[in-house]
Amino acid sequence: MKILALDTSTEACSAAIWTDTAVLERFELGSQHSDRILSMVDELLTESGFSLSGFDAIAFGRGPGSFTGLRIGAAVAQGLAFGVDLPVTPISSLAALAQGIEVPRVLAAFDARMMQVYSGAYERNAQGLVTLIGMESVTAPNGVPLPAGKDWCGAGSGWDRYHNALLKHLGKCIETWHALRYPHARDVGRLGAAAHRGHRSVAAELALPVYLRDEVAVKKQNMS
Repeated sequence: MKILALDTSTEACSAAIWTDTAVLERFELGSQHSDRILSMVDELLTESGFSLSGFDAIAFGRGPGSFTGLRIGAAVAQGLAFGVDLPVTPISSLAALAQGIEVPRVLAAFDARMMQVYSGAYERNAQGLVTLIGMESVTAPNGVPLPAGKDWCGAGSGWDRYHNALLKHLGKCIETWHALRYPHARDVGRLGAAAHRGHRSVAAELALPVYLRDEVAVKKQNMS
């Protein structure tokens, strides 16, 4: 399995080549995503010696996250996929963040501006992949759904900005939280490979961002 993965959903910009045996990644903070993402892809293709047409699918962080960043990621994934007739695998950016935190349970939260956060609770399964518990949502920090259990780890820009309010609201549900953590394309690739094996890839024209603020919540069955 070979997956080309992209994530431009937050302040971080990354691209990766994920295979069953190895991962190559480029990751940057603070760069202009529109300027760097295609350059990252070119660098990875040159380093690996792979051709774009040789991938099984292109996975991208479909959101929630930055409005502009999500549009860039979806457009680049669609453009690359159209060019070589590949399927596309949209992956939750919150899930990708959770996948990169090496603990059993992660409550991921991004700063959604306007005094709100995007959040989702994820548990790691026997295969080491995170699965969504309940729904992803956009709420005020004191409205984040309370997950069952007391050993959750918080991560994401929502925690960086609102950790006091989140800890007060979630109380003993949270064991700890990690500062300055972002989704990585390598984790989009790993989740994308599992989704592609599960026949959850789509045609390029159906690979759309999920802004969440307009949809309020995304049901578990729609998650990758």
